[in-house]
Amino acid sequence: MTVTPLWPRFRRPRGAGRATALGAAALALVLPLAACSAGGGSAAPTGGSSSSAAGSAPAPSTSPTADPDAYRRALTGALRPLDSALRTVDGAREGGALNKALDSAAGKAEAAAEALETVAAPDNALAGNSQLATALRALGQDLRSARGSGGRCATSPRVELDTAHGPQSVEEAARTLKALGYDTSLRLPRTERAQHRRLANGAFVRDGSRGGLGRLTVNNGTSSDAVVTLTRGTRTAFSLYVRKGSKATVRSVNSGAYTVYFTTGEDWNGGKRSFTRGCSFEKFDDKANFRTVRVSGGTQYTVLTFTLNKVFGGNASTSTVPPGEFPS
Repeated sequence: MTVTPLWPRFRRPRGAGRATALGAAALALVLPLAACSAGGGSAAPTGGSSSSAAGSAPAPSTSPTADPDAYRRALTGALRPLDSALRTVDGAREGGALNKALDSAAGKAEAAAEALETVAAPDNALAGNSQLATALRALGQDLRSARGSGGRCATSPRVELDTAHGPQSVEEAARTLKALGYDTSLRLPRTERAQHRRLANGAFVRDGSRGGLGRLTVNNGTSSDAVVTLTRGTRTAFSLYVRKGSKATVRSVNSGAYTVYFTTGEDWNGGKRSFTRGCSFEKFDDKANFRTVRVSGGTQYTVLTFTLNKVFGGNASTSTVPPGEFPS
C-alpha cells in the first residue's frame, strides 16, 4: 500500500523562530512512517536499541543434591541406637526381660523414623529413605504388639515377629538403599516359626493316685485338641490329653465329687502346660460324682461320658474360666 502523508499546515506563530517550525515539520514526518509499512503491517523500528527487544532468559538455578557421604553419616547416626536395642531383644529371655527389650526397641524404631523423615537425602536415595522411614514405624508397632502376656496361651513374641510385616518391610527398604551404596547396618532380632506340638491321644499330662473303679470317657468333637482336668477341692486328680475328633477313657477313678475343667487350643507347650494359640478355658457347671458301692452279688461303680462339643439333647452346661484360675 502506498501512503500519501497529508502534510499539516502550520501557522507560524508570531515571534517564533525558524528552528521551531522545522521541529514541527520533522515530527509530522515521523508519524505516518511509523503507522504503516509497505507490506501492510506495522513497521518494526530500525536502528538504535530498545528496552522491549527480546533477550535470552537466564538459566534456572538448580539446588545441589545432598552430599552422599553426609547422608551416610546421618543414616548411621539414626540407626545406631535402634541396632543396639534390637541386639538386646535378640539376646533377651522370654518374659519380663524380653517385653522390656521390645518396648525399648519400639521407641528407638520410631525415633529413627523421625530422624530419617527430616534428613537431607541425595536424589537417588529419596525414595529408599522414605521407604525405610515408613518401614521403621511399622516395625515399632510390631515390636509392641509382639509383647507376651506372660500367662497361659501366650504365643512367643518371636513367633509373632516371624509373621509380622514390619521386619520384612525394613529388610526390603535396606536392600533398596544398599543397592545404591548406602548401608543401613541394621540387625533384626531372631524369630521363631510357629510350632504344632501335640501329645498322643489319651496321654496323661498329670496323673495322681487312682485306685477306684470309676470310669470316665471324654469325647472331643471340637476342631482343636483338648486337655481335660479333674480336681477335688484345690488338688488336681489327673489331666488327660484328647486329640480333636477322638475320645479317650480313664479307668480306676476314685470315688468322690470332681470339678471337670477343659482347655482347647493349638500347639501344646509342656513347660507351661498350656496351648499357645487359639486357647479357651472352660469347666462343666455340674460336678462329676463317682461312687463305688458294694451290692449283693457284686459292686456298682460310676461310668461317665463327657462330650466337649455341644450335642443335641446334651444336659451339661459349661462356663468360661479365667486362664489364671485354670488348674495346672
